[in-house]
Amino acid sequence: MTDQVDVGLAVLRVAVGATMIAHGYNHIWGGGKIAGTARWFEQLGMRPGALHAWLASLTELAAGALLVAGLLTPLAAGALLGVLVVAWIVNHRDAGFFVFRRPTEGWEYVMNLSAACVALGCLGAGEWSLDDALGITYGRWWGLAWSLLIGLGGAASLLAVFWRPRSPAAA
Repeated sequence: MTDQVDVGLAVLRVAVGATMIAHGYNHIWGGGKIAGTARWFEQLGMRPGALHAWLASLTELAAGALLVAGLLTPLAAGALLGVLVVAWIVNHRDAGFFVFRRPTEGWEYVMNLSAACVALGCLGAGEWSLDDALGITYGRWWGLAWSLLIGLGGAASLLAVFWRPRSPAAA
């Protein structure tokens, strides 16, 4: 059974990590590049937009790579959870569940990636990881605690300090 769990954890780590790397890459070099990402963040109320575009993009790249490698897994999962929670609140929460809703996407996608990050923080990277190869362990519930503290605490702090959504238009 242990081998199956390790395979499952490796598949989950690589899938989530690669997805987040792709997001970070796209935010910096795809479409509107980092300038377009900064303008989009400004429209969402994350000010200054350029700072948050770089913070989110570099976090997605670095923490995604750490997750793929299985290195510092609870910290990487927590960092990605923080990015996802901010995206959920700032961009997706009012669109309903389904991702195909317009004008913005629903929250099903970020919910599932967030759940995967919490699971990885809780379970760790497994034997097929750099954490295991280097003898890095987190002990009992500490991996989950670190993931939640970094993810939820970081998201709450960032939103409290920097999120300034536009007021709804007068009816």
